[in-house]
Amino acid sequence: MDRVVLGSTIVFAPYSIDQALEGLAEAGYHACEIGAVKGWFEHIDPDTVSDREIARIAGKLADLGLRPVSLSGHAQLQSAEGAARFARAIDIAAALGMEVVNTYTGDATTDEEREAYFANVAALCDQAAGHGLKIGMETDSNMLPTAEIGVAILDRIDRPDVLGFNYDPGNVVYYAGADPLTDVRFALPRLVHFHFKDKVGGKGVFNFPPPGDGELDMTGLLAILDEAGYAGPLSAEVEFAESGWPDYDACRAVAKRSVENLRGMGLTV
Repeated sequence: MDRVVLGSTIVFAPYSIDQALEGLAEAGYHACEIGAVKGWFEHIDPDTVSDREIARIAGKLADLGLRPVSLSGHAQLQSAEGAARFARAIDIAAALGMEVVNTYTGDATTDEEREAYFANVAALCDQAAGHGLKIGMETDSNMLPTAEIGVAILDRIDRPDVLGFNYDPGNVVYYAGADPLTDVRFALPRLVHFHFKDKVGGKGVFNFPPPGDGELDMTGLLAILDEAGYAGPLSAEVEFAESGWPDYDACRAVAKRSVENLRGMGLTV
């Protein structure tokens, strides 16, 4: 089954948006996911980016032959500031002609924060729907570490035409020590985006190499997606290890390695 395979700019997290896009195009990607996560990988900063800069980025993407499909706009959605940041991310994604805006729940810990999360996400779903966008809620962090746990969250928000899962198998292991091959099945009925991220080590070990170079059964995950008929975006992520990101040339080499591995799994990049 053919599906759109993206390169995430996270592999170039410390470098500029231009360097990230150029590196992905050089590696062989034809579509991408762009990072807009405050304090993590800010290739677009929703708090400060101008409409003029968004137009410039659109031109850069066109020049490189890269189709922008998704935006990582993760924000603390239980807070007013985080909700406003994600609202801006939705507008940015729409301006760039994307299909999906990804986020996570945030780190709500109190009942009050959790209720604020649900109220804010409902409004954000309505905004995204107005742009024809999907929101991918990622398996990530305390409220939604696995799809099995996340089903009840999506049920309560009840925006099935807009809100679905952005499944990240590496995160499921990192945060919960769960088995992605089992857990992913809870996400399949509402899967709108997939972070194709491999993993070395168990729970709490930060080590995310190129897809196919880690310990997860990535071809097994692809088989499950094929069986379910999932044909949405598949975004290849590399987050290296606890030692951090290497220099730019090494990131370029890793992006190329990822493309080679993806093609070796039968994916069209």
